Amino acid sequence: MHPLISAAELRDQLDSIHVLDARWSLGRTDGHDQYLAGHIPGAVFVDVEHDLTRHGEPHEGRHPLPDDAALAAAARRWGVRQGASVVVYDDDRMLPSSRAWWALRRAGLEVRVLDGGWQAWLSIGGDVERGEVVVSPGDIVLGSPGNDGVIDTEAAAGWPDDGTLLDARVAERYRGETEPIDPVAGHIPGAKNLPIGQLLTDDARFRPASDIAAAFDAVGATADTPIAAYCGSGITAAQLALAGVIAGRDVTVYPGSWSAWSNTPGRPVATGAE
Repeated sequence: MHPLISAAELRDQLDSIHVLDARWSLGRTDGHDQYLAGHIPGAVFVDVEHDLTRHGEPHEGRHPLPDDAALAAAARRWGVRQGASVVVYDDDRMLPSSRAWWALRRAGLEVRVLDGGWQAWLSIGGDVERGEVVVSPGDIVLGSPGNDGVIDTEAAAGWPDDGTLLDARVAERYRGETEPIDPVAGHIPGAKNLPIGQLLTDDARFRPASDIAAAFDAVGATADTPIAAYCGSGITAAQLALAGVIAGRDVTVYPGSWSAWSNTPGRPVATGAE
């Protein structure tokens, strides 16, 4: 199954799809208010901060993954049933929906992301529903992936010599010229910069698979290379993993990302373009 769905396809199949609204942006708390003001008909709200992350210690980063059981319980609260076709969207360049896609896919649930998100839905004149959608609990049974497909700080430090570690943040943060959130500016030594914005169009859709593959290749993340990705706190890195699937790349995610690395005493920091 392709990980993306267009707004037109979603509109045509809406009666048979379980839609999740994952509106969230870093530093904002009004995602649920935005949802109540208007959402895709039938969409159930997903609380990114509470359903797709958990509280952790500083060395775990800002957005550590939830426990497997907690994620499964959340999916049932969202009303997801066995065999359901699930689509998730947001209004922040597909960042939170990519996190949902990645977390749920790790647990065995096939999920698609609405390419272009809420704005793409509005652009085709899709119907808008207001208020809360209340659903009966679902019966979905998710797997327990544990540490599959993820690495911790120690593993990120020793990523295979024949592999490529990608930093998905903007170039200024990678180079250490600015750091608006974390305690230290810079990047993990040896990491290559592939800003997620290079893989998206101006209207927040993914570029063609060939363009994404070329961007991966340009930083040494070829199809036969072990690839891992990090960002600020594990949200954008999940989107890089989604881009990888589109381009035929298998991307392991460092969920703690720079927020974990920079809060772990003794970890080296690199600055500049390399």
